[in-house]
Amino acid sequence: MDKDLDYLFQKLSKSKFRSSFHLRKYMIDYTNEKGMDKIKKHAYDFINKKLKPAYPKNDGRQTAMRGHPVFIAQHATGTCCRGCLEKWHHIPKGKELTNEEVDYIVNVIMHFINSEMK
Repeated sequence: MDKDLDYLFQKLSKSKFRSSFHLRKYMIDYTNEKGMDKIKKHAYDFINKKLKPAYPKNDGRQTAMRGHPVFIAQHATGTCCRGCLEKWHHIPKGKELTNEEVDYIVNVIMHFINSEMK
C-alpha cells in the first residue's frame, strides 16, 4: 500500500466514528456478485454525481449510511461529503473536484472495500 494511504488509514483507525464502519455480509456478497470493476464504476458514478461539483446538493447529507458498499466505504474513509474531504484529505470545499482528485477518492474507497473483502 502507498505510504500516504498507510498514514491515512492509520489516522482513520483512530477515529471511533470512522472505524465503526464495516461491510456487512450482504454487501460482501453483493460485491462478489457484481465484481470489483462494477463496484469501482459505481464509486466513480457516485463521486462524480454527488461530490465533484463545487457546491454539491445536500452537502453533508448526500451519502446514505447503508445499502451499498461504496456508501459504507465513503463514511469509513471520510469521502462522504465536501467537509469530510477537506478535513481528512485536504481537498478544499468550493471548487469542482479535478479528475485526479476523483481518481484518488475512488482509490481510497476501493482500498477500504478490498480490505473488508478478506
